[in-house]
Amino acid sequence: MAAASEVDLLVVGGGMAGLTAAARAALLGARVLLVERGPTLGGSGIYAGFIWTAPTHEVMGEVNPEGDPALRAALVDGFAGAVEWIRSLGVECRDAVPVLRYGRGHQLDTGQYIGLCERIVRERGEVLTEADTTDLLSEGGAVTGGVVRLAGGTRTVRAGATLLATGGFQADPALRAELIHPAARDVELRSNPGSRGDGLRLARSVGVEVEPDGAGFYGHLIPAGVSLSDPALFVDLALYYSEHALLFNLAGERFVDETVGDHLTTSALMAQPEARGLLVADARVYREWITGSYVAGIPGIDKFALARRRGARCAIAESTAEFADMPEEWGYDGARIGAAIDEINKSGRAPDPDRRYDPAPLTEPPFYVVEARPAVTFPFTGLRIDVHTRVLGADGRPVPGLYAAGADAGGLYRGAYAGGVAPAVVFGLAAADAVAGAHV
Repeated sequence: MAAASEVDLLVVGGGMAGLTAAARAALLGARVLLVERGPTLGGSGIYAGFIWTAPTHEVMGEVNPEGDPALRAALVDGFAGAVEWIRSLGVECRDAVPVLRYGRGHQLDTGQYIGLCERIVRERGEVLTEADTTDLLSEGGAVTGGVVRLAGGTRTVRAGATLLATGGFQADPALRAELIHPAARDVELRSNPGSRGDGLRLARSVGVEVEPDGAGFYGHLIPAGVSLSDPALFVDLALYYSEHALLFNLAGERFVDETVGDHLTTSALMAQPEARGLLVADARVYREWITGSYVAGIPGIDKFALARRRGARCAIAESTAEFADMPEEWGYDGARIGAAIDEINKSGRAPDPDRRYDPAPLTEPPFYVVEARPAVTFPFTGLRIDVHTRVLGADGRPVPGLYAAGADAGGLYRGAYAGGVAPAVVFGLAAADAVAGAHV
């Protein structure tokens, strides 16, 4: 027989968003139960080291014009409070530094933050690990809790509010193919392997659908043929320097302005034939970006050398003429690529697509060539929410009792990105504040 319990907040998922909401709600006096399907808490947040986003509404609107305006504003407005909350727990957030070309953020020990949130929830509430939330309870159109499957049976949890924060669906190949791109089925996962779409499935079970697909995803280029089974390689193998290099598809054509950001180039490559391309840099880019620090405070690493050691398809060409000798089995039109580089160098700028943020040509041999593939970190498609993280139904009204945060929530980003940890914390706090205010 299933046991029953009463809580103010049932949190499904123990990643950054879920832990933030659970800890904040517990400190505000709410009765909290956090359920995590994995053996430990933290989700993909354990791999992060920065909290950052766009510094102003204007910048956010510029880099993320198709995102929901209210959610965009809530993220920018809530960022300072999120940093203050993290520091209030005793976690050091270092001074703000530039992130990418448009963001500002703080380096922090996310492992320490996750551990402190977990301790708060365990001391003031309850945590269940290796537990699946199999169903949501629903009465009269309102979500009233869930059913949790444990090793010893099931547990029925009656809850005033239920927060879905399972981390997205990126670990499910079928959902990646359905909601991101057909080619996404077979790409590498740069994320927590436990994020298999549980939040989406639970929401669908009570009649809530995800926002329309096509919103895109956050990820990075990685060397093709290299496994990301070791999470320690998530950052080391990411080819962030693509913003200063040239990327060619199998036909030997450029197809994107690489300088807008590696994360956007990654999305563009997903739609190219076989979702692979050749990333070409010269000696200047190698010296300044491939071996340099991507963000202030993070040591640089020779990403080309690491890719080569890991068995990726790499080459060093002493001249553009050598591109014509590219091995046939690689499948690229090497002569066309070499000629394209020569044309850019001759004219001093790239033709369409333009390189608006770094127009410098690749004039300094040798050339460093790596075959690149997209890797998915988390999707932007998710459940529609308002600024209080209440899940919205098809009619645009909040579904009573149902909330979503983190990668389970959609609408914030569409074909753009301005941080992942920041919205997890900002909207995790918003969910807790909304629930705690409702139960007082």
